[in-house]
Amino acid sequence: MFSYSYLHSIISLAFLLAIGFLLSILSCALYQNWWPLFVVFTYALAPLPNFIFGRCGGGDDLMSDSHGAGFLDAGRFITAIFIVTGFGLPMVLAHAGVITMPAMLLSISGGILVYGTIITYSYIFRIDDSF
Repeated sequence: MFSYSYLHSIISLAFLLAIGFLLSILSCALYQNWWPLFVVFTYALAPLPNFIFGRCGGGDDLMSDSHGAGFLDAGRFITAIFIVTGFGLPMVLAHAGVITMPAMLLSISGGILVYGTIITYSYIFRIDDSF
């Protein structure tokens, strides 16, 4: 069962995640330009490669420690691509004049909150496989 501290952590992380998405949507709505909304797709896609390739990597094999390390590395690499895209896309759009500088700052601030929430969640609730 969850203790009070875990429940408090979940509520705090949900609040930060909601603020991150709000900042990303405000970067679009306040400046009447919906191009920064593409960054939200990278938020949703970023954790998927780690999940998929982590399952393919198979930590179940007791005979070999290096079994599936390539899958895990590929998943981390693709996740890093999505994270860099989440920060780089607003910068490129602002540099090209497609969005304004305040919209870029709101979008990047929302990205920092969303990615920070994902990292904090995975750190707090990771499953320790050691016996």
